[in-house]
Amino acid sequence: MGDNSGSAAARSLSIMGCTIPEKLQLHVAMLALQFGYAGFHVVSRAALNMGISKIVFPVYRNILALLLLLPFAYFLEKKERPPISLSFLVQFFLLAVVGITANQGFYLLGLDHTSPTFASAIQNSVPAITFLMAAVLRIEQVRLNRKDGIGKVAGTLFCVAGASVITLYKGPTIYSPTPPLQGANNGYDIVSPMLGSLTLGDAKGKNWTLGCIFLIGHCLSWSAWLVLQAPVLKKYPARLSVTSYQCFFGVIQFLVIAGFLERDSQAWLIHSGGELFSVFYAGIVASGIAFAVQIWCIDRGGPVFVAVYQPVQTLVVAIMASVALGEEFYLGGIIGAVLIITGLYLVLWGKNEERKFAMKKAAIQSPADHGNNRTPVLPKSSLAQPLISQSTENV
Repeated sequence: MGDNSGSAAARSLSIMGCTIPEKLQLHVAMLALQFGYAGFHVVSRAALNMGISKIVFPVYRNILALLLLLPFAYFLEKKERPPISLSFLVQFFLLAVVGITANQGFYLLGLDHTSPTFASAIQNSVPAITFLMAAVLRIEQVRLNRKDGIGKVAGTLFCVAGASVITLYKGPTIYSPTPPLQGANNGYDIVSPMLGSLTLGDAKGKNWTLGCIFLIGHCLSWSAWLVLQAPVLKKYPARLSVTSYQCFFGVIQFLVIAGFLERDSQAWLIHSGGELFSVFYAGIVASGIAFAVQIWCIDRGGPVFVAVYQPVQTLVVAIMASVALGEEFYLGGIIGAVLIITGLYLVLWGKNEERKFAMKKAAIQSPADHGNNRTPVLPKSSLAQPLISQSTENV
């Protein structure tokens, strides 16, 4: 392409003489991304069902992610990577505490007590929580005199209400699948050639409320990571390198935790093909391939476009978990999921309206700047990046 803007035709993909428009490529990539992340929820629960350690699992996952990302970070970001300093290392370490260790730890603890579907449903509240954190820290302005501000506040309230319902009200079972592959001894075991024998993924015998609290901690950690990472990336604009450093420090932190909490040497051994598949899926697919696809989608389609697809993941997880794990669905979880997804779209609508307002304002100011041959700069949305549902499920 000769210019920066480029035409849609110039960016189209040609396969066997058929031209695929970039817009269609984006939609296909986003659907594939949601299926990839949905599989991560189900595979992670399957790994927990098989008895894999909640400390060992993220250690192996982040080692694989680091090995995958490190070569790309080194070679692709040679020119844009600033010199490393002690200050940057401390910031990367703290980001790893929040974005990898706390985030992934809370996620696995919460998933162990609940189910993949509701873990995915609660994650839809991350944009609203991020907006709330940024507003409290005065990174984001709350304008209640404009419809975009009202939309974002209303969306945040919907998400808080939804998370509260899921946590405090489990409700009756409204759907209980009867898997076609039932074991003779325990009617809800499913035999899968890849994942082995899986117990029913409905958190029976678990503390549902405690699991939801862990998942809220997971979302708070994720949101804090997004808010705190934004200023770091401004000073160190090499995303792959930042992610690689965080994976490295995340591995170190989990190893320290394992030294205190995981004394069983057998926990570090992979006992089945299902466990091996789970670890590789988490490290390679969810943390590597999905990360690269999401960066491309954000670059071409924008963060709001990426975030809009998040509820698709929840739907796919529900189908996968029902078929693969025999997951039951509860009334409280479904009501909460609907409230959270409604809140997500209200926040996204508010962000879109805010961008439109900024563009109109810039267009009004542009004639005055035209004489000076200056291009008007649109006000940057402080939550542009945090709106995406990215990484720690893909870091």
